[in-house]
Amino acid sequence: MTFTIPIDNGDALKNAEADSQRTLYPYVTGTSIVAIKYKDGVLMASDMGGSYGSTLRYKNIERVKAIGKHSLLGASGEISDFQEILRYLDELVLNDNMWDDGNSLGPKEVHNYLTRVMYNRRNKFNPLWNTLVLGGVKNGESYLGMVSMIGVSFEDNHVATGFGNHLARPILRDEWRADLSFEDGVKLLEKCMRVLLYRDRSAINKLQIAKITEEGVTVSQPYSLKTFWEFQAFHNPTAGAQGSW
Repeated sequence: MTFTIPIDNGDALKNAEADSQRTLYPYVTGTSIVAIKYKDGVLMASDMGGSYGSTLRYKNIERVKAIGKHSLLGASGEISDFQEILRYLDELVLNDNMWDDGNSLGPKEVHNYLTRVMYNRRNKFNPLWNTLVLGGVKNGESYLGMVSMIGVSFEDNHVATGFGNHLARPILRDEWRADLSFEDGVKLLEKCMRVLLYRDRSAINKLQIAKITEEGVTVSQPYSLKTFWEFQAFHNPTAGAQGSW
């Protein structure tokens, strides 16, 4: 949904063409991103669902992308705004490559750039409706940070967006450690994604896990997790709830 800000310059036809549009809420959205550092780099997981309101409309949306040589970006929120951010980053990386000076943007620089972009759009009351996770490796150092839709940013050893911030972070606080192997890191992410699949109505059982190391970015083919739905609490989830039928 959008609303129009009229611009009065004395010409009705030009006014109609110059009207400024503002997004009031997102249309097609993706749910949680979960990411962790491990001993060789960064791992990031997301499912491939795209919800049109409360309807799970799309089931093949990739929300994890490589950015340049050293960075990996994941996004929750409005899919079209994520595509716009990717266009910004393509232009940034192209401009950086044109210098041909032997240097390239690292994850910290890309994270700072995204923070400024999100905060700038927030100040224009026209935010990009995304929460972004940026991970990367450069010169042997792993980097992981997050940016909200209003430009709030931070770094951490593990981050999660959406419902993952409430349901996955407690698991990560208990089980994450700095010397995680790739296999153990994948198992930890799968545990988080399985919990989200059980509890988040927008999550689907089709996910990708991406890793970034000094060698580059690898994104897995989509796959599904083994699930178990015979828990007693799932049979009558509203039993005992106040006001339930």
